[in-house]
Amino acid sequence: MKKTAICLAALAISAFGLSAHASPQMNYPTKPIRLIIGFPAGGGADNTARLYGDALSRELGQPVIVDNKPGAGTTLAAEAVAKAPADGYTLYIATASLMGGDKVLYKNIRYEPSDFAPIARLVVAPMILAVNKNTGIRSVADLVAQAKAHPGTLNYSSSGNGVITHLAGVYFTKLAGVQMTHVPYKGGAPSAQAVAAGDVQLTFGTAPSVKPMIDAGKVLGIAVTSAQRSPANPQLPTIAEGGVKGYDLSAWYGLFAPAKTPPEIIDKLFAATAKVMANPELKKKFLAQGDEVSVSSSVAEFREYAAREGKLGVELVISSGAKID
Repeated sequence: MKKTAICLAALAISAFGLSAHASPQMNYPTKPIRLIIGFPAGGGADNTARLYGDALSRELGQPVIVDNKPGAGTTLAAEAVAKAPADGYTLYIATASLMGGDKVLYKNIRYEPSDFAPIARLVVAPMILAVNKNTGIRSVADLVAQAKAHPGTLNYSSSGNGVITHLAGVYFTKLAGVQMTHVPYKGGAPSAQAVAAGDVQLTFGTAPSVKPMIDAGKVLGIAVTSAQRSPANPQLPTIAEGGVKGYDLSAWYGLFAPAKTPPEIIDKLFAATAKVMANPELKKKFLAQGDEVSVSSSVAEFREYAAREGKLGVELVISSGAKID
């Protein structure tokens, strides 16, 4: 009897020890979560983070605090996440550049793609190919014909060297077999304004930057950069439909954590993300700003997607010759 009691007590102590060891992950989250982004407040990335963070907070029962860390592209924010504890309380919303493009663009990057654990793709945001109204260009076919007839004379603007709106132009010249000249600006708004003013002939702009100018009749939208037509702008054909076969390049935002974050936490975050992003009202809010909710089917699928997109980004950055000190 005494021996049985001792055994039961030992089992209870052992079970308590296992429970205490596992509880931080099983009970996650038990305190506020910091959601870092490498962009300033008020922009498209900030709006995306706040819409998502608010929904995730309600689902997990803990505050999700958006922490804006702009600077040096998005590399200051990425470095902060790479160095953070891998406990699920520091998360990061990032783009494809995290998966290799940053290493090519910047000299002194102190992180690798392997320093991050991909969790889920959140949204994709097709860009819009917009042209000055006086160019005579009304379609992708017109643009290709004009670019081939006058190599290097068409100028396209972007929101900066090496960013997605620049790489969209690099990708276009590569697949269409044409030459155009890149003119970088400091941001999406001045890049779009340059098209309206006729300082450049075209741009591959984000929807928030270009759509208001299209609606106001200041520039002409002729295509979207995604493989399929965008529900945000269903009237616009794709660049591939216009004859540039295989063209498919959209901005996207995904959720990452520091590497070595426990798989249980990663899985819980993925499940919570998939649930909140399926909300029809939230989808409408994202679509209103040009973002299409596109949650990956699994953590593994997003890991493969991010690696593939990162590889394409590296190739385009190298092709562009862009370097940022």
